Amino acid sequence: MKIKEIVSALERFAPLPLQDGFDNAGLQIGLTDAEATGALLCLDVTESVIDEAVAMGYNLIISHHPLIFKGYKSITGKDYVERCILKAIKNDIVIYSAHTNLDNAPGGVNFKIAEKIGLKNVRVLEPKENNLVKLVTFVPAAQADAVRNALFTMGCGHIGNYDSCSYNLEGEGTFRAQEGSNPFCGNIGELHHEKEIRIETILPAYKKGEAIRTLLAVHPYE
Repeated sequence: MKIKEIVSALERFAPLPLQDGFDNAGLQIGLTDAEATGALLCLDVTESVIDEAVAMGYNLIISHHPLIFKGYKSITGKDYVERCILKAIKNDIVIYSAHTNLDNAPGGVNFKIAEKIGLKNVRVLEPKENNLVKLVTFVPAAQADAVRNALFTMGCGHIGNYDSCSYNLEGEGTFRAQEGSNPFCGNIGELHHEKEIRIETILPAYKKGEAIRTLLAVHPYE
């Protein structure tokens, strides 16, 4: 398994947009195309942690607290952070941190703490602002169910304890396909009328790219 596959799995569970504004979670050091030889987990990255990874032959360290919080104008080894950076690069070790994004993720650190102390009906008390976006698409009536279900499967339409939430409105769309097009319905050069469904649903902002890819893959139109 490549390191980037592990990073992708971590970010699916704890997306980086969930981190707080002061944070610097995510990839800290290194290139992720290499095959993973092992992963060392830690709370803080220290020189001894990197030494342990080197001794064990592991090329990935996953920490909770980020090693790097601020920008550096030089790396000379004047403090332990700079020494860790130098040592990790010298030994081709990737450092990845999952901090407040892991704290805030559903099923993450805070949810687990609540579970351990016996809290019930756990929910987010202060949801992040601007975390939801609305997706609107127009689909031929016969294909509306397939498009909706694909969007729901990838994570659209979750509101509280409900899923598969959407608003749907019947109408009629028109278009004229031009030369060089490959229309799903209608003929090139002719005005076409199609019974369509306007589908509206919501999704977390960090899933916008995935939603667009899903929509392009399943929608019948060009």
